[in-house]
Amino acid sequence: MIRDTTVPDAILAAYGLQEGRISPLGKGLINGTWLVEAGDERFVLQCVNPIFPAEVNVDIDVVTQHVEAFGLVTCRIVPSATGGLWVPIAGQTWRLLTFIDGVSHDSLTSPQQAESAGALLAGFHHAVGNLEYEFTSPRLGIHDTAQHLAFLRETLRLQSAHPCYADVAQLAARILAAADDLPSYPQTLDRIVHGDPKINNLLFTRDTDIAFSLVDLDTLARMPLPLELGDAMRSWCNPAGEDDQVSEFCAQLFEQSIQGYAGEARDWITPGESAAIVSATETILIELAARFCADALNESYFGWNPDKFATRSEHNQERAASQLHVVESLAAQRQNLEAIVAAAF
Repeated sequence: MIRDTTVPDAILAAYGLQEGRISPLGKGLINGTWLVEAGDERFVLQCVNPIFPAEVNVDIDVVTQHVEAFGLVTCRIVPSATGGLWVPIAGQTWRLLTFIDGVSHDSLTSPQQAESAGALLAGFHHAVGNLEYEFTSPRLGIHDTAQHLAFLRETLRLQSAHPCYADVAQLAARILAAADDLPSYPQTLDRIVHGDPKINNLLFTRDTDIAFSLVDLDTLARMPLPLELGDAMRSWCNPAGEDDQVSEFCAQLFEQSIQGYAGEARDWITPGESAAIVSATETILIELAARFCADALNESYFGWNPDKFATRSEHNQERAASQLHVVESLAAQRQNLEAIVAAAF
């Protein structure tokens, strides 16, 4: 039997999976994730990062029930032997999810993938559009850009003894200067959103470019729709990914993504929401650069790849610099991107 020693035996026993085969799954930066194979059945076991309260599983259960009834493919929480949505052990929160057989990508590789991704995200937003529900663990201020920039400034003040401080401070200065040049975008109403629609949180079928399910739902929240779309576009339209400074904002992927989204959302999205997509994308890029930059000194939040980078700080510096390159690329194309949105909607 294959056993990952980081998974306590008591967790498997709580789900009656003592004889299950365990192997690491995915490349998530936040939660520990394993595939559990028990006979012909497969499950996803997760140790939930403590940044999320255990009650987030109640929110996930409500939303996944709702979107499944709407006809979307979604993971569902598997209750424990005692009926709980999660199992607390030694201060950690564990949960078991149904397994969805699909492929995730670190970047989009074709316009067809981009269009399908846009259609899937719009379908999800449509599905939860009529859900009347107050989240048990609302994620307040998740895209409060001013707060993230203030946190970066405070980190610079407190972490001056960090061995990489000089390099990070230079990077931070560029981020803060870019933030000063951010265009404003109109305020819109809050909607229920996924909260982290980066490309590897979408599953595609194995033999086509069709996106069919959203995963990693700990980030469910109510917030302005343009910020959700901006978060999607900053991820989907950078083919190089977050770890490469040779990055750009791809107008073709943006156009296909927006066309896919608009095809499903044109009847219900407001003009103010669609008009804010480009400026919101730039805002999210700078915000994420600030978060990576702060963690280059704090080294406490984002996961990192020790096979590629010597330290967590080095990895986060690379990520922050990559986001800045994409900001510069987007800014140079802003007029064309605005025209793409106007034509689509």
